[in-house]
Amino acid sequence: MTVPVFRFAPSPNGHLHLGHAYSALLNRQMARASGGRLLLRMEDIDRERCTPELETAMQEDLHWLGLDWETPVRRQSEHFGVYRDVLDRLIRMDLVYPAFLSRGDIKREMQKATAKGLIWPHDPDGAALYPAIDRTISKRERQRRMDGGQPFSWRLHMDRALEQAGEPLFWHETADGGSDIAARPQDWGDVIIARKDMPTSYHLSVVIDDALQGISHVVRGRDLFHATGIHRLLQHILGLQPPVYNHHRLILDHDGQKLSKSRRDTSLRSLRAAGMTRDGVVSLVGLTPQP
Repeated sequence: MTVPVFRFAPSPNGHLHLGHAYSALLNRQMARASGGRLLLRMEDIDRERCTPELETAMQEDLHWLGLDWETPVRRQSEHFGVYRDVLDRLIRMDLVYPAFLSRGDIKREMQKATAKGLIWPHDPDGAALYPAIDRTISKRERQRRMDGGQPFSWRLHMDRALEQAGEPLFWHETADGGSDIAARPQDWGDVIIARKDMPTSYHLSVVIDDALQGISHVVRGRDLFHATGIHRLLQHILGLQPPVYNHHRLILDHDGQKLSKSRRDTSLRSLRAAGMTRDGVVSLVGLTPQP
């Protein structure tokens, strides 16, 4: 019998808040209920904002919540070579291309479209889709620009990726009773897969890590629900076994907004300093305290 494997995967670029506490505790609760394992992963590809000090603080907060996990902890910053190998594979498959447009360039393209009465498409998070201009640049011109040091990102050629997939994609969602959800990666356009100075992105590294760690159950916030379409597409292209997903409710602030690491009043460290107990935090996020 296969043992379920869960993971809690924060980015150590700030202190944990109540939303993180809920997600971590829910992962532990579901792992325990299924007789599964719980892993901790640090998604620290942003080396400017993610620091060892913040990771230490996160682990202290998680221990205070009563969580334990298997060791060693996987740190994405220690596996850039793995991500580079997969990126090279996507380059050889001609499924990614170097994209050179700056934010200002994109804005100007949007203004041109607006002047013609066109509506510029946006992704599920509300960001403008990337123009398809760089898709048509010749390989020689691309290489000239890259050799010249022009900034660029590697973007997924969504049309080719969908053609490569060749079939409708789904994921199994266990939240709200369970159902199969149709994946819509096309809603995101040509997403960033890696950057010039960093051979990965959140989308690429999370898919690779889940596969390498044998994650069977991904339990994460509802804010990543639609992004799962991108992950399913990458999993299919790379021949990776998909996990099942549970996108849980978000813990919101008094204004109904998603909590942010910049909000100190909701950080676990601030709540601890104010006298909040571990059971108090568990109850505050709507769970039942467990031994």
